[in-house]
Amino acid sequence: MIAHRVRTHSSREGLPREGQLAWKIAQVAADPVPVVREVAEMIGNRVVDNAAVAVAALARAPVANARAQALAHPYTPGSAVFGEGPRVRVSPEWAAWANGVAVRELDFHDTFLAADYSHPGDNIPSILAVAQHRGLDGRALVRGIATGYEIQVDLVRGICLHEHRIDHIAHLGPSAAAGIGTLLDLAPEVIYQAVGQALHTTTATRQSRKGEISSWKAYAPAFAGKAAVEAVDRAMRGEGAPSPIWEGEDGVIARLLGGPEARYEVPLPESGEAKRAILDTYTKEHSAEYQSQALIDLARRMAPEIGDLSRVDSILIHTSHHTHNVIGTGANDPQKTDPDASRETLDHSIMYIFAVALEDRDWHHERSYTSERAHRPSTVSLWHKIRTTEDPEWTRRYHDPDPDERAFGGRVEVRLDDGTVIVDEIAVADAHPRGARPFGRAEYIAKFRALAEGVIETAEQDRFLELACRIETLDAEEVRMLNLAAPAGALTGATGEGLFR
Repeated sequence: MIAHRVRTHSSREGLPREGQLAWKIAQVAADPVPVVREVAEMIGNRVVDNAAVAVAALARAPVANARAQALAHPYTPGSAVFGEGPRVRVSPEWAAWANGVAVRELDFHDTFLAADYSHPGDNIPSILAVAQHRGLDGRALVRGIATGYEIQVDLVRGICLHEHRIDHIAHLGPSAAAGIGTLLDLAPEVIYQAVGQALHTTTATRQSRKGEISSWKAYAPAFAGKAAVEAVDRAMRGEGAPSPIWEGEDGVIARLLGGPEARYEVPLPESGEAKRAILDTYTKEHSAEYQSQALIDLARRMAPEIGDLSRVDSILIHTSHHTHNVIGTGANDPQKTDPDASRETLDHSIMYIFAVALEDRDWHHERSYTSERAHRPSTVSLWHKIRTTEDPEWTRRYHDPDPDERAFGGRVEVRLDDGTVIVDEIAVADAHPRGARPFGRAEYIAKFRALAEGVIETAEQDRFLELACRIETLDAEEVRMLNLAAPAGALTGATGEGLFR
């Protein structure tokens, strides 16, 4: 890996294209390096994982509305839409949109946390949609997805967006554009312009994940994927992007991030180096914000020792800066302790999540978020006894460059009404590669089967899994069939009438 130093340059300096981060990303994307076996296998796992969480969300209103928008844009050859039959094809940017919303809606797929946050599986819907539309095979698809993961993970390692309240899709637009560039075997010049356009059109504030969180939380990554497809289309036609997009004196660093004096280092593979970043990412066992995954597992472990939860006087969670300030009491969001809050908000409240996991000793993507569940008096009482605090040691471990030391959990102190204090801690989720029960191919398939049950017929599940588990060997027609169809009449329609029909 090469650490590229990135900073603002004045217009008078005339930063050459070869010195710009967007150009270096384009060179990585255009590098014809083969995909190593373990990366290709993990890509297959993540295609299965995306499909699992997407089918579980098919009946939810945001997904139904995004699907209705996509279906209003039929196209030949086009791309598939989750839940629809094999003959249904829409324009690829709209397939990226609909499928991206389905994948993101339950907050239940893969994650990478470093200087910033990301869900790199969000790259897959747009890259797959373009592969289906252009009739490309599994080898090309795997190469494109490997690039999408690599670029997003490397940007997340080097550039913190959250510090400046910029949403993490600002890393997704460029990574998806780069992945599509690899997929299509485009020249670096074209990828460079597409990356710049995608970044320019996907910078937004983090208000989508603050306060009263709405369905836009699921729509935002899909918007970035759709924008990436459109950016590639324009770049292929010869249209350019603002330049230098990161480093310009009115560019992203100067005006949206650390300012003219800021310095960043973004690691990227050198020429001929395999793109392995997907192997550093991890999926979720539970449908909740990733920084709650380990704490859900800890709550389930602590519950028997605590016993009667009505005796709990207070719970203090010592955790990292990110966890405390994003999903903890450090966010200062009253909505995070409000039983009437949206599902999206409860998903970002570790106080709610820890209380429910203690009571139920379980977590479910639907039952754990119902209005009845959030309003249960015992839950509300316990929920309001929980607070978080930043612990410098957990913050250090969150950012530790050593993957064996990096941690996303915390230490929990439960004080009972007689003064007894019960303490336990957890570094990583059970499903993490270093956890108690790491996810492998069998666990991805089990998650898929559990979420697809009652939604997708068994024969259709089998057909999809057979394709996804040998993704690198698929021919173009098989890539086009890499989709799941719900039984006839099973899908819900849009909740209202919009512009597109």
